[in-house]
Amino acid sequence: MAKMRAVMKMEALPGAEMVEMEVPEPGPRDLLVKVKATAICGTDIHINDWTDYAQARVKPPMIFGHEYCGEVVAVGDEVRRAGVGDLVAAETHIPCERCLQCMTGNMHICEHMQIIGVHTDGAFADYALLPESCAWVLPPDSDPELGAVLEPMGVGVHGVLVDRVDARTVAIFGCGPIGLFAVGTALASGASQVFALEIAPYRLELTRRLFPQAIVLNPLEEDAEAIVRERTGGRGVDVSVELSGSPLATRQCFQILRKGGRVSLVGLGGDVTLNPTSDIIYREAKVYGVTGRVMWETWYQMMDIIASGRFDPTQVITQRFPLERFAEALDLARSGQAGKILLLP
Repeated sequence: MAKMRAVMKMEALPGAEMVEMEVPEPGPRDLLVKVKATAICGTDIHINDWTDYAQARVKPPMIFGHEYCGEVVAVGDEVRRAGVGDLVAAETHIPCERCLQCMTGNMHICEHMQIIGVHTDGAFADYALLPESCAWVLPPDSDPELGAVLEPMGVGVHGVLVDRVDARTVAIFGCGPIGLFAVGTALASGASQVFALEIAPYRLELTRRLFPQAIVLNPLEEDAEAIVRERTGGRGVDVSVELSGSPLATRQCFQILRKGGRVSLVGLGGDVTLNPTSDIIYREAKVYGVTGRVMWETWYQMMDIIASGRFDPTQVITQRFPLERFAEALDLARSGQAGKILLLP
């Protein structure tokens, strides 16, 4: 049997190991993908560090990593949407395709959801199995690095485009990689002004460099609410998108929102104290909870944004490492001194 390398969470303890194992055989509805590029997500840091989040979801031993792109090298007997030689990007959410949510166009919130690299083996490896239901086939000349960041880009796109942003003022809270994708999406989608709020010095500088047309603010050092109101005729923004998970940022999402505006809550954080009367009811605020990507509407939206030439998501990639340097790459991602980091098998 052919062998491959894989980054494996071997036991219920912090850390991971590079192991050699047999290349898996695809099931009837699986693609066997030769991984060309895979990206590090905050979830991967949780799994490596064995946080409470990981302990509640992951059952070692398991290969982790879920944001990836690769070439199809074998397919199961029942596969119809992709073939050998295709370049595919992975949608992380594995839908059951039978529940109410799946049957009504909401596979991304399937009632029996499994997640690649969390509940099933992932892609920090030379080869990975990808369910056909999770495969997005890319044009043949596509950059695999682009394919590897489509999954996280989709979270930002869904958060921004769950409702209209054209000719509207938009505030993005949190400029980690997904926040950067959100800023680029809002600008590419015709927002009249985009405010990007972040407190980490590296991310502030990166946001200013990538998006000079955005108004980048540090709410710890500036009166962000006053600046936003001054630039929006005293009304506040039309749209707030929360991507940091910070309870304070979530509060501020509502504080700088105009009456009749909308909030997208995307970041995963702790409990938040809101006053429903002043923050939501009297504002008639629309509030959306946003997770993952709509299958497959968000993916079509991403392709349209990229084809327009108004935003290149690969500019959010700041570092690349060979697969065997995964521990170093995870350390850098944990530090926050990076945009998107790729592992290249």
